[in-house]
Amino acid sequence: MATSPPIKFCNLCGASVTVKIPNGDNRERHVCVSCGEIQYLNPKVVTGCIPVWRDRVLLCRRAIEPRHGFWTVPAGFMENNETLQEGAARETLEEACAPVTNVTLYGIYNLPHISQIYMLFRAELESEDGFGVGEESLETKLFLENDIPWDQLAFRVIDTALKRFFIERKNSCFTVEISDIR
Repeated sequence: MATSPPIKFCNLCGASVTVKIPNGDNRERHVCVSCGEIQYLNPKVVTGCIPVWRDRVLLCRRAIEPRHGFWTVPAGFMENNETLQEGAARETLEEACAPVTNVTLYGIYNLPHISQIYMLFRAELESEDGFGVGEESLETKLFLENDIPWDQLAFRVIDTALKRFFIERKNSCFTVEISDIR
């Protein structure tokens, strides 16, 4: 529980919570001292796209922390009441002003050290110039594989996914990967 943000109050009755192992459980949880409600703290799901136009991928240079100024694919936390694909397309539209089609699952990456799960999709841009700069981006740009600023990518999960993408694209054989990044 040390890596999770603390919960101070019960979301049911508003009383204080304590950290303990509830009866019938096997791990510490935040438990209300008044009503006994368990406050579950579960991993966050990040969803995003590898947007493609022919032989190039669209990357965004981050205008926000973490990793301000570094490059990434458009991605972010899922919102309530949306599917994974809808979230990936929404993030691409928000961060790169880019509508996408053919949103197809590409990789599931577990990041247990930060309690996140990345769900990345391959997607096609609707046009070569159909993108811009959203509020969370400083810049967006289409990159050929050799032009990607590999040493300026924001997150290791993006580096891993993009390297695999370019290898698989050469064979025109895309697989869905499930892996852990620690």
